[in-house]
Amino acid sequence: MNVLILNGPNLNLLGRREPALYGNRSFEDFFPTLQEAFPNITISHFQSNHEGALIDRLHEDGFTAQGIVLNGGGLTHTSVALADAVAAIAAPVVEVHLTNLAARENFRQKSLLGRYCAGCISGFGLESYRLAVQWFAGQQRKRVGF
Repeated sequence: MNVLILNGPNLNLLGRREPALYGNRSFEDFFPTLQEAFPNITISHFQSNHEGALIDRLHEDGFTAQGIVLNGGGLTHTSVALADAVAAIAAPVVEVHLTNLAARENFRQKSLLGRYCAGCISGFGLESYRLAVQWFAGQQRKRVGF
């Protein structure tokens, strides 16, 4: 099984950006821990601050990956184009957010992506990514019959 993690704008600043809100650890530091937790899943990741690059990556991997974990960052609330790309692909997508969107500003409480995703995990910091990959691992076991 292969799972792609897509991180949107400003997520390259994790560990430095508003640590009281997003934590002190970068995604790059967290990623090996995630890979070790799921040795039977090939996990790759891509981050961009550019909407088009994220859409291109969804188009490239959205028909071959068995799962995509998407943290659209601020584009979650504004990008119809990113939502359309999620709707257009075959791979199931789990939307992930580090913070609890329901507890954030009003404009952050609406996701344009969510209706096209298998589910949403938010509020657990970097652990949100692990929970999303864990869901894909469970889906894999169901297909194999475990």
